Amino acid sequence: MVEPPRGARKELTPAALAVKCTLVSEEARIPKPLRRLPELAYNLLWSWRPEISDLFRRLDGELWEEGGHNPLLLLRRTRNLERAAGDPGFLGAYERALEVLERHLAAPRPGQMPGLVAYLSAEFGLHESLPIYSGGLGVLAGDHLKSASDLGVPMVGVGILYSEGYFRQRIGADGRQEEVYEPLDPAELPVRPLLDGEGREARVGVELPGRGLSLRVWRAEVGRVPLLLLDANVPENAPEDRGITARLYGGGPRTRIAQELVLGVGGVRALRAAGLSPAVFHMNEGHAAFSGLERVRELVRAGRGFEEARERVAATGVFTTHTPVPAGHDAFPPELFWEFMSGWPERLGTGREGLWALGRAGGEDGAFNMTALAMNLSAETNAVSALHRGVTERMWGRPVAHITNGVHTWSWLAPRMAALFDRHADRGWREAADDPAAWEFVRGIPAAELWAAHLEAKREALELVERLAGRRLDPEALTVGFARRFATYKRATLLLRDPERLRRIAGDPQRPVQFVFSGKAHPADEPGKALIRELHGAAEALGGRLVLLEDYGIGVARRLVQGVDVWLNNPRRPLEASGTSGQKAALNGVPNLSVLDGWWPEGYNGRNGWAVGEAREYASEEEQDAADAAALYGVLEGEVAPLYYRRGAGGVPEGWVGVMKEAIATVAPAFSAQRMVGEYVRRLYLPRLSGRG
Repeated sequence: MVEPPRGARKELTPAALAVKCTLVSEEARIPKPLRRLPELAYNLLWSWRPEISDLFRRLDGELWEEGGHNPLLLLRRTRNLERAAGDPGFLGAYERALEVLERHLAAPRPGQMPGLVAYLSAEFGLHESLPIYSGGLGVLAGDHLKSASDLGVPMVGVGILYSEGYFRQRIGADGRQEEVYEPLDPAELPVRPLLDGEGREARVGVELPGRGLSLRVWRAEVGRVPLLLLDANVPENAPEDRGITARLYGGGPRTRIAQELVLGVGGVRALRAAGLSPAVFHMNEGHAAFSGLERVRELVRAGRGFEEARERVAATGVFTTHTPVPAGHDAFPPELFWEFMSGWPERLGTGREGLWALGRAGGEDGAFNMTALAMNLSAETNAVSALHRGVTERMWGRPVAHITNGVHTWSWLAPRMAALFDRHADRGWREAADDPAAWEFVRGIPAAELWAAHLEAKREALELVERLAGRRLDPEALTVGFARRFATYKRATLLLRDPERLRRIAGDPQRPVQFVFSGKAHPADEPGKALIRELHGAAEALGGRLVLLEDYGIGVARRLVQGVDVWLNNPRRPLEASGTSGQKAALNGVPNLSVLDGWWPEGYNGRNGWAVGEAREYASEEEQDAADAAALYGVLEGEVAPLYYRRGAGGVPEGWVGVMKEAIATVAPAFSAQRMVGEYVRRLYLPRLSGRG
C-alpha cells in the first residue's frame, strides 16, 4: 500500500476538524460585529434556508446575482461590509441567520441510527456555485445529504472535488454544443482543507501503475453532514496525474478507472484520516465500488481471511443502482483492469481469479463490471423506482429492493409558494414533509391565491428565459418545460416528430402553447448533441414559440420547475430509472405531462397530471416513438391546453388549479427526499448494523 506522505492522526475529532482552517485573509476583512459571516458562508445550510441566503443577498444583491449565489465569492469581493456592520436592520437579520444555523446544528437526533453512514458518490449536486455534478444522479446525492441533515441521520458524504467541475455549455449559432471548462478556485468554494494533528493539510495515498497518487482532502459542511472531497491537484503529483480529478466524467477509460480508485479506495482512506469509522457504507452507483475492496484489504491486513473479510464488508454495504441499460454500467477490459489492479490480489489475500470473479457480470469474462463488484460487496442492492426494480432484476438475474427517489422539499419549493403554505398550513408542516396528512391543507387554499403565487414564479422563470436567451415569451401562454440531460433515451425531440401538428398547437390563436427546453449532452455523446442541434433548428422554425436555454444546471432547473405551467417528460419506457425533475415540478404545483416511466406510474392518479401513451412493450423503437408522439399531441391539444385556458371569475383557471392542488398534495409527501432517506434508514441502514465486523 502507498502510505500518505503526511498522515492524519485518528485522535483528531470531527468536532475539531469542523472549526479549523478558515481563510484568514477573508476573515480579516470581516468587521467585528459580523465576524461569524464566514461560518454562515461555509455551511451549505444557506442553500436551503432562505433566512441565511437572503442575508447574503441583502449584503450585496448585485454581486449575489453576478456571482451565481455564491456567499464565499461575495464575501471576498463586496465593499459593503462596513456599511452592513453599522446597519441595525442587517445586524438583526444576521443574528436571526445565526440562530437558524445554531438551531439546526443543535437539533436533537431521533436516535434510530446508532452508527455513522458513509455515502459515496462520484457527484454531488448541492448548489450551482459548487459545480461538481452533471445531472440527476448528483442532485439526488445532494438532496440525500440535505435530508439526512434535516432528519438528524448521522452521515458523511464522500466525493471528488473536480478542479474544473463539469463543463459550462455554450450553444453556437449553428446549434452545436460547445464545452467550456473553467478552473475552480477553492478559495471561492464552501470547502476547507482537512487538517492532520499537526495542523497540516492531510494527505491520503492511492496506488496507480508504477507510482503513488497523493490526494488532498477537502471538507464541506452540509448542515450537520460533513462531505469529504478528494483532489489530486497537488504539487507532489506529476502534472498529468494532477488532472485525474480535473473533470467530472472527463477523459477516457484510464482516467475513469483512476477516478474510481480515488473515490473508492481514496474515499475510505479519507474517512480514516478524518477519524471516522462508518458502520454502514452506501455506494451510490458503481463508481464507488472500489471502496468495498479497500475495506476488504483493511480486514485482511488485520488478520481476517479473504472470504470472511468479504462477507463482513458485504454485511455492512448498501448499493444503489440507477442505470437501466447495460451500456451505462462502467466496465473495464482485462488489460486495463490488471494494469491498475495488479497488486490487489496479494493485498486481498486471494488470487487473480478470486478478484476477477467479484466483477464478473453474467458469467462472462469480457470485462470487469463495477456494478457487479458493488452488488457482490453489498448485502442489499436497491433500484430507484418500482418499475426500475423489475428492469434491474431482469438485467442482473437477482432479486433487488427498490426505494423510489425523492427530492429535498426546501431546496426546490419556490419561496413565494412556501410563504403561501406557511399562511395556510398547520404549525409544524415543514417538519412533516413526508406526511400526506400534513399536506391536506393545500386543498383548502383559495384558488386565486395559489394561482397568484404560481404567476409570480412564472414571471421569474420567463425573466430567466429572456436573460439567457434574449427572447421574451408570452406570460399569458401555456408554457411547457423540459430540462434534463440530453441522453437519447429521454427523447428530447419527440415533440418535433410531426412539425406541422406542432406548429398548429403552438400557434393556436385561441390556445397558444410555448416550450422551454434546457439540457446538456455529455461531451462524447454525439447523438445527444444532435438532439440539441435539432431543437435549435426547431426554435427558429416555430417563430419564438420554442426556446432552448444553454448551460443547464441547478440554477436554471430551479427556476423552470417552479415557474413553467406543465412539465414534459417523455423517455423511452422503461429506460428512465426514476427521474426527479417532475417531482420538483409537482411540488410547486406544476403538473406532469409524462410517459408512464420511472416514478410516474407510482405517482399518477388520473387527477394530478396527465399520462402519455400506454404502459406496454413495443415491437420496435420506431413503433413506440410514433405511438407516444401521437399520444403526446393528443393529450396536449385535447386535454391540457383546453383546461389551462378555461377561466373562471377573475381569470382564474379553477379546473387547472384543482390539478395543481392534487399534484402538490399527492406528490410532495410521497416523493420527498425525507421519505426516501427515512426508508433507507429503516429498510437498509438499520438492518446492516447487525453485520458490523
